[in-house]
Formats: sequence, C-alpha cells, structure tokens
Amino acid sequence: MFKKENHPENFSEVETIIGESVKVKGNFNGNGNIVVDGSLEGSLKTKGNVFVGEKAKVSGSIEAKEIIVNGEVSGNVNAKEFLSMGSTAKVIGDIECAQISIERGAILNGKCSMLKNSANISEKEAKNDLE
Repeated sequence: MFKKENHPENFSEVETIIGESVKVKGNFNGNGNIVVDGSLEGSLKTKGNVFVGEKAKVSGSIEAKEIIVNGEVSGNVNAKEFLSMGSTAKVIGDIECAQISIERGAILNGKCSMLKNSANISEKEAKNDLE
C-alpha cells in the first residue's frame, strides 16, 4: 500500500502511483509527479518529479525535473534539475543531471554528465537579453 511518509515532501501532490504489485509494460508520459514502487518496462518521461522506491525496478530511461532513486533502474536517467541516489539505489546506465547526491552504498554503472543548472541558465539568458 502507498505510504505517504515514505516519500519526500516535494511528492505531496502525486499524480500517478505504480504500486508494489503492479507491472507496467510500455512507455509512460505525464506532466505530474510519479511514484514507482512496482515494475516498469519502458521509458518514463514527465515534467514533474519521479520517485523510484526501494523495491521498484525500472527497465528503460527516465526523464524528469527531479528524480529520487532508491530502487533499480536499468536505463539512462536525465534529471533536469536534481538526482538523488539513496543507499539502496542501483543505476545501470548513463546519467545527465544539473545536481546530484549519491549516498554510500549506491551503485552506478555508467557515465555521469553534469548539465548546467536550469536556474543558472535562465539568469544568464535574462542577463544577455538586457545587454
């Protein structure tokens, strides 16, 4: 069952929950926050945030604003702003993110590329527009 206390504060408004007993096959697109506690075979893309629970398994790429991984992801991960890998996280694939946090015990088998922070980019673009 979904337990709100297990999910971070910025996931208070969750649009979609893939529960522990649920297995989804296919590409998944959305605009809101998504919690994956079950199994997903396919890509996951949202303009919101993604939380991958400890028992979750994702076989495909993930693209979102902020991503928190505590389970297993076999695919590329693209966090527009922030990626957090908990101590139980396992990512087999390349990562692109603006900021990252990796706890001791997490496994990353892939390449990590740091993108420019979206807040810094918008400040520079605004400054350039004024000149």
